[in-house]
Amino acid sequence: MSVRIGHGFDVHAFGDGDHVMLGGVRVPHARGVAAHSDGDVVIHALCDALLGALALGDIGRHFPPSDPQWKGADSRTFLRHCAALLRERGWMLGNADITVICERPKVGPHAAAMQAILAEDLRVAADAISIKATTTETLGFTGRGEGIAAQAACLLVRA
Repeated sequence: MSVRIGHGFDVHAFGDGDHVMLGGVRVPHARGVAAHSDGDVVIHALCDALLGALALGDIGRHFPPSDPQWKGADSRTFLRHCAALLRERGWMLGNADITVICERPKVGPHAAAMQAILAEDLRVAADAISIKATTTETLGFTGRGEGIAAQAACLLVRA
């Protein structure tokens, strides 16, 4: 098989703090997230998509939240690990499509920076990464401003 697809999803409740990490970008916000690592839902969803396409489980298998070494960890470490797994197994990212689900913070002003960071860590052109956002029209936990979520889909191709 010369292609594989993967899908990932992540969610975090808002907590104390003054920013959220999204796609490796520190985005100012009235709240932080409750998480073991830095709580970057974009990277966590993308890692799950990549790991799923490789049939290697999920991010929790590789970076268990019960392991204290990952407390407060930069999620880019997780993404770089996934990128190395791709290369070791003869795959590369064809493209990734990521959707952030929240009412706030606004994602659009930061999307290009996220795209550049993710592309750098995955060693692909920036146009292989799509970052977009949607609201839930004030419905559900994201609509009530209780948390943030992201979903990601990826296509892997033989290197």
